[in-house]
Amino acid sequence: MTPAPVTPAPVRPAPGALLVIGDIATDIVALLGAPLAPDTDTAARITLRPGGSAANTAAWAARSGAEARLLSRVGADFASWHRAELLAAGVRPVLTVDQELATATVIALVDMAAERSFLTDSGAALRLGPADWDPALLAGAGHLHLSGYLLFSTPGRALARRAITAARAAALPVSVDPASTGFIEELGTVAFLAAIEGVDLLLPNLAEARLLSGATDPSTAAERLSAAFGQAVVTLGPAGAITAEAGAVVARVPGVPAAALDSTGAGDAFAGAFLAARLRGADLTAATAAGCRTGAEAVTVIGGRPTHRAIAK
Repeated sequence: MTPAPVTPAPVRPAPGALLVIGDIATDIVALLGAPLAPDTDTAARITLRPGGSAANTAAWAARSGAEARLLSRVGADFASWHRAELLAAGVRPVLTVDQELATATVIALVDMAAERSFLTDSGAALRLGPADWDPALLAGAGHLHLSGYLLFSTPGRALARRAITAARAAALPVSVDPASTGFIEELGTVAFLAAIEGVDLLLPNLAEARLLSGATDPSTAAERLSAAFGQAVVTLGPAGAITAEAGAVVARVPGVPAAALDSTGAGDAFAGAFLAARLRGADLTAATAAGCRTGAEAVTVIGGRPTHRAIAK
């Protein structure tokens, strides 16, 4: 008797890679033990961490199982350290080393409620531009993600336009994390929205969503942004996130309780986990839940990355 032929199980293609474009920064994180006192000393626990919104997002995406690539620009001062940190986090770094400007530096002041304020020197990140672009970066990619910090310089906006155009031509979805209400106000909301034309997904926090939509209510803000861009996920900190598509809210996902130590990079962690889940085929609600879980994890560590190593001189 001849055995029946065995039909092999269909091979499911591996999800495409996540390409992130934007900033790397050297973070100086100061955990304040008391309110900042003028004209005298304030006790603080100060640590040095690798950071930058784009780099953090790529690291958390890799931590969540995605193949993550990062296009960025750093100064020669910390280039080796940042490259090693990204590789250790599972990220493939594509870095231009600037021989004139130092790596971006951020001083993060974290208060007793784990909320942070930033002092930012963008340094070499401001020169990330079209000359750093290589179309081969999209080979095998499944999603393009842009850090909003890329859009606050003229070369960065030119690079964003080139990358968005290439991604659209390859039928790849594109997302943006708006990143900074202060810098958006300085650039102007009209100019910022024009710079992200063609994007499919916005991942703002509540303050950014309100600024860009003109709506105070979180649900209305999410609806307006999704009507303009297709999809929007508005993060609400400990309260979770609201997801909207085509002008209508599709999910309200509660936050995950966490003993918050430092909220630096929580939005980046959300974005990384959300995008990794979407690349695996998760729907918007499941991806939002994954983002909330990872964002809650992120606030329990100092700095914006899932892992770190000591600096090597």
